[in-house]
Amino acid sequence: MAERSVRRQLGSIILAFEAFIVFFGTLVAFGLKVADPKLVWGFGLAFSTILILTPGYLGRKGSYWFAWALQITLLVVSFFVPWMLLISIIFVGLFGWSMIAGATIDLAKKAKANLDSVEVIVESKEK
Repeated sequence: MAERSVRRQLGSIILAFEAFIVFFGTLVAFGLKVADPKLVWGFGLAFSTILILTPGYLGRKGSYWFAWALQITLLVVSFFVPWMLLISIIFVGLFGWSMIAGATIDLAKKAKANLDSVEVIVESKEK
């Protein structure tokens, strides 16, 4: 079994937590009546579902761009619910950190693997 990248693992954790945050934000938006209830529930549940399914897609071509698009969508939508913007900023920051830290750790692991596989031969010339 191939080893998953740390970037993918950290990103998956953040996206899964965000799915729950969006669901609870949907409950708050419904309670505050910020829009038509059908619109609130439809968008909130669809967005939560997309967020919970995205970790399975991470690691494929274009998946990280898609995840960043979800982060931007989260920021835009959070303007409709009080205090949700602060929570969104925190989670977007965490997602950004997970992408940077994960990529750094993956590069370090790759460099270490390359270093461990290098064979060093020392020859001495005796006179």
